[in-house]
Amino acid sequence: MTSDLHEGPLTPVSRPAPPPKLTRREERRRRRKRRRRGEEILAWILVPVIILGIYWGVSAGFELLGTSPGQVWDQLMQVKTMMEKRS
Repeated sequence: MTSDLHEGPLTPVSRPAPPPKLTRREERRRRRKRRRRGEEILAWILVPVIILGIYWGVSAGFELLGTSPGQVWDQLMQVKTMMEKRS
């Protein structure tokens, strides 16, 4: 059955030459580049999350105390005027 195929000998497959090895400096440069890119991506994610967390924390603190930023500001201004009158 295999004699009907008339196959010839296999030709060797030419492999592309492996890329040249990088120097230590080039490897370090690439690592730094990847690390910086990763840090940038992480910063774009974490900074908004941190800002929202601070906002929600301050809002929850005001609700816990039963007040608002406007009322706190008004009270601070009253304290300021009282301190100015003493002087």
